[in-house]
Amino acid sequence: MHRYFFPFEKLEVWQDSRRLVTAVYALTRSFPVEERFGLTSQMNRAAISVASNLAEGSGRTSLRDQGHFSQLAYSSLMELVCQISLASDIGFTTLEHTEKLRQNIDRLANKINALRNSQLARSKK
Repeated sequence: MHRYFFPFEKLEVWQDSRRLVTAVYALTRSFPVEERFGLTSQMNRAAISVASNLAEGSGRTSLRDQGHFSQLAYSSLMELVCQISLASDIGFTTLEHTEKLRQNIDRLANKINALRNSQLARSKK
């Protein structure tokens, strides 16, 4: 059983984003070495940014601020979608692998949007 010390660690959406980081790192390990400072780095940083923004937002006291960081997480996720598409276009990943990752991203995007909408709705009460 995992012990949670911080509130964000209990969030399903953060746990999903953490799994996404692992999946992206696994994917980019197979990229050509000359991409280490290019697409590999960009994709890894975008995936990390999703999880990091969700964590940072949970530390904010204002629901509006929390919603802002959820929006940043979503934006980083969209950056990652673009990069995965480019990696597929270039031939760094298979269509099957790309589609599986995009399905996971789609589910995560829906969760992030739901979290943001909830934060913003509660901030107006």
